[in-house]
Order: sequence, then structure tokens, then C-alpha cells
Amino acid sequence: MVEPGFNSGWQEVHGMASIAADNNFNPTDDLVNFEGKGKYSDPEFAWLQTLGPTALKFRNSDKLGKQYENDMFIGDVHMGNIYHFDLNEARPELILGGGLLADKVADTDSELESTVAAGNGNGGSAIVFGKAFGGITDLEVGPDGYLYVVSIGQGAIYRIVPNSNTDDNGLTTDKDNKQEEDEEDNNN
Repeated sequence: MVEPGFNSGWQEVHGMASIAADNNFNPTDDLVNFEGKGKYSDPEFAWLQTLGPTALKFRNSDKLGKQYENDMFIGDVHMGNIYHFDLNEARPELILGGGLLADKVADTDSELESTVAAGNGNGGSAIVFGKAFGGITDLEVGPDGYLYVVSIGQGAIYRIVPNSNTDDNGLTTDKDNKQEEDEEDNNN
């Protein structure tokens, strides 16, 4: 949560300063302190490898199922993945539990895909919610309550919908075929 005086330390520290190997960082001395009102805070979550988060969406709908209501979804441009995080009841913190992500750092892709992070609050499901969307530039909750994914890499818009006949999370995608239909009409 960003509050008055918040300073994330960017340019001086990247990731979790509290667990950094070279922990010579002192927020009081090393950051602008806004006349004593500044407060440094480690991020709520960090990836060891840069993935370019481009979209963050808080779901307020139960259209995908109650297990996703009031949760946070993040899209990334480098991997084309969607990440799913449960939030605590007051919503300023991620529920990561005592599993592989207890340190709040995704050291490897397998940590994000593993259900071993069962204490992660996601009901034993992986943090990676969806893959292979190309470069995700936006996530939106549509007026119908479903999650929409804009993929610049695939030139498409996807709608995430429930489907009990698919993979283990019971969700599937609809692709917006309008662009393909327009191209077919132009070729005929």
C-alpha cells in the first residue's frame, strides 16, 4: 500500500532490501526522507528475473468462481503470463503462506508454477494463472464480469471464462475473432 511519505528506494535498492546479500542499505541514510516523514518499505512481492509487469487488476466479480473474487491478477509483457494472488481481508497484503514463496521472492519459474506453494493462499493452486498469451499489455474486468486479456504479441483480446471441461482450474479462453473475420472479408 502506498501511503504519504512512501519511498520504495528505486535506484538505491531493487527487490527486498531486508534480505539482500549486501545489506549495507539504510533507508534513513540512503533515501530521501521527506523531512523525517519518509518511510521505506520492501515490495510485497518480487521476481528475481525481470518479467515486465504491465497490467494489474483487482477482481470484484465472482464470474470466474468464488475462489477468484477480490483477488489480484497481474499480466506481464515478457513471458505472456497471468499471475493470480489472494489478498488478505483488508487487502493491503498478499497471502503467500509458508511455502516456497514465504520470502516474497519468486526465485524461479517453477516456484510460481508449483502447487508446493500450497500455503500461498491460492487454495493450493499455482501463482501462474495463465500462460502463452504473448506480450500482455492490459487486463480488464469487462461489464460481463469476466477477465479480458490484451495480447500485443498475438494481436488478440482473450476473455477468460469458466469451463468445467478444461484444465484443473476449470477456466478457458475465448479469442476475439473480429480482427480475423475482418481480414477474411478483405481477402474475398
